[in-house]
Amino acid sequence: MTNNKKLLISTTNPTIEARDLSLIQAKTGNLYESISIIAKRANQINTKIKEELHRKLEEFGSLNDNLEEINENKEQIEISRFYERMANPSIQATHELLTDKIYFRQKDA
Repeated sequence: MTNNKKLLISTTNPTIEARDLSLIQAKTGNLYESISIIAKRANQINTKIKEELHRKLEEFGSLNDNLEEINENKEQIEISRFYERMANPSIQATHELLTDKIYFRQKDA
């Protein structure tokens, strides 16, 4: 299984839950720095998901599509549904931070 597959097939709960801000703050000592790390990681996850989705959907593209072919392509619909059911990248990034799966360094001042 490649790294991309490990990233996309996660056990993160896709529903939004309230988080204890003190737990998030405890990871770096500063709430705003923790949120910045989560935002940067969410952007990375979002970019990888978007690239993979476009790569998979390019297989279905053709120059002369007609309306019938577009409506009957069940594989393409299933791929799209899979990505829609995935947890939001910010939810995934928050989960990764709280479970110590994100590596980050603090700059020396």
